[in-house]
Amino acid sequence: MTLTDNVKTIKGVGDKTVKLLEKLGIYTVSDILAHYPRDYDEFLIPAPINTAQEGKIIAVEGVISRLTSKVGRRHIVTCYVSDATGALKLVWFNQPYLVKLLKPGYRYLFRGTVKRDNAELAINQPKMYQRNEYVKLLNNLQPIYDLTKGITSNFISKAVHEALSEVEIEDKLPASFRKANDLMKLSDAIKIIHFPKSKQEALTARRRLVFDEFTEFLTALRELQSKKTEEINRYPVSSFAECDQMLSNLPFKLTNAQMKTWSDISKDLSSKHLMSRMVEGDVGSGKTVIAMLAILAVVKAGYQAAVMVPTEVLAKQHFEEFNLRLNEFGVKTELLVGSQTAAQKKKIYAKAASKEIDVIIGTHALIQEGLEFNCLGLAVIDEQHRFGVNQRKTLKEKGLKPHILSMSATPIPRSLSLILYGDMDLSVINELPAERLPIKNCVVDTSYRPTAFNFIRKEIKDGHQAYIICPMVEESEDMGGENVIDYTETLKDYYQMAALKAGDGLDIKVEYLHGKMKPQEKNDVMERFAAGEIQVLVSTTVVEVGVNVKNATVMMIENAERFGLAQLHQLRGRVGRSSHQSYCIFMKGCAGQDIDERLDILKNNNSGFKVAEEDLRLRGPGDIFGIRQSGELSWKLADIYADADLLSLASDYVKSQN
Repeated sequence: MTLTDNVKTIKGVGDKTVKLLEKLGIYTVSDILAHYPRDYDEFLIPAPINTAQEGKIIAVEGVISRLTSKVGRRHIVTCYVSDATGALKLVWFNQPYLVKLLKPGYRYLFRGTVKRDNAELAINQPKMYQRNEYVKLLNNLQPIYDLTKGITSNFISKAVHEALSEVEIEDKLPASFRKANDLMKLSDAIKIIHFPKSKQEALTARRRLVFDEFTEFLTALRELQSKKTEEINRYPVSSFAECDQMLSNLPFKLTNAQMKTWSDISKDLSSKHLMSRMVEGDVGSGKTVIAMLAILAVVKAGYQAAVMVPTEVLAKQHFEEFNLRLNEFGVKTELLVGSQTAAQKKKIYAKAASKEIDVIIGTHALIQEGLEFNCLGLAVIDEQHRFGVNQRKTLKEKGLKPHILSMSATPIPRSLSLILYGDMDLSVINELPAERLPIKNCVVDTSYRPTAFNFIRKEIKDGHQAYIICPMVEESEDMGGENVIDYTETLKDYYQMAALKAGDGLDIKVEYLHGKMKPQEKNDVMERFAAGEIQVLVSTTVVEVGVNVKNATVMMIENAERFGLAQLHQLRGRVGRSSHQSYCIFMKGCAGQDIDERLDILKNNNSGFKVAEEDLRLRGPGDIFGIRQSGELSWKLADIYADADLLSLASDYVKSQN
């Protein structure tokens, strides 16, 4: 068996399973070996009930009592489990068979995450174990994988084990280098990341795999760097008269940082060499208007432009905004997204080739085969960190080496930016527009939740909207953390009761959004939220790069301790995008001095660059379990904050390979 073989060559993987694995992006043997666990579940000896702490996973053994069953929007089964030290509430949703299965007065073993249910501690959806079954799991690390319906973590584990027994993994890293830098052999690292004996062993394996991810990325980047100095500007811009006119027509004045960035770009466009520039700007700092100016300059010089963004909803919003501002200058703009029909795309391809279109704004659809420009002079990549080097390279090849303008709202310390974006010049927009009010932040525990719900209700009554972020999609997916599906039902019930109590008839529309939904479903929900048809959006971090909903004034993040600071800052950036006062509520699922220290950074700072510096100072590789930035350049394991030392090591190694 080889790494490039179809995943079907693995024993136990059939035709039906192949289709399910494809949903996870697994096509080859290499893909399944690189489908790393996102965390590990450690089974410990059942603990006394009086040691239960909110936010912690606990196994308890005791006698059950006060078994009740209630049918409403959901079927809820409730009971209490007691031992010599106390009692703990257990709650199950939509599992009516438990009424017959559980017998009061009998002894059972349960395991789950402790949460606060009003004044008392409880476990929602606890899993029940036979004693002998649980003993076999004691002190073992069970891998937790990202899954799809029909695929279990146990299946992934078995398939990985089979593949490892058949495939030979070549290690290109010299043994002397590995030894000098505490990097284990590649084959050992892959085996251990899936089947570690301890978390420390898993971290050591992860170190090697992260190094390889960085090395692969930086090698591709080095190839772009080597070509940069040779590239002559084939699309020079000599006049910026229309840009000056646009600036004078804007209903606001650009900040000094925006003007400095525009000066950098205009010099690039008129110079002898091709532009390759990264614009780093905090959320809401006004990067889009700078991109618009660059596009206007290039189009008026006789060339075309393309704008690539990570989501359809964002593409549509950009299209509407660009069309509105550029139309008065006679610029013809078009939208190209994956959900369009083949006939619609074909028509757009023909217009792009004949230069009937000046600007195309789209998603990954821009880099599909079939689209060819007549004279592509500028490629803009929004949310740069969502696209890998190869995607950037493919877009660049759509024209005869156009200018590249990349933009990112992910705050990255300058020292790391110089490594990550080494093939580009760097401009930083570190000021917010004057009309923006600073977001008011608070860090609270779950006892504050009813107060937060009521505060959100008040904001909605005043005509605004809110986001609530949960780390999970559904309860069964993980052992801990709030999930969007159950949370949405709970919130609907809460606001129905609140309307009855207040007698004001306030009908609050609550919907959920998560990454496992079909693209069209996700787009529909986001568009209805943007249109104000949904008042509260309960979502996973899929909204981290979302639309600009100026009417949203509250961002509440459940289990905030489970996310990296830079990602929390990105989520916070979904609000505070207008002159309305906005608020961010960071809800802690569990306590701890280190958690308080991290979240206080966000409470006291609205600057993404300050947050990034502090994140880099506080984070270490040992924090990677359960806390990770998302979406960073499509890496599977690497995190530039936790792994800054490995990024530097990989950079030095790649430079030495001449």
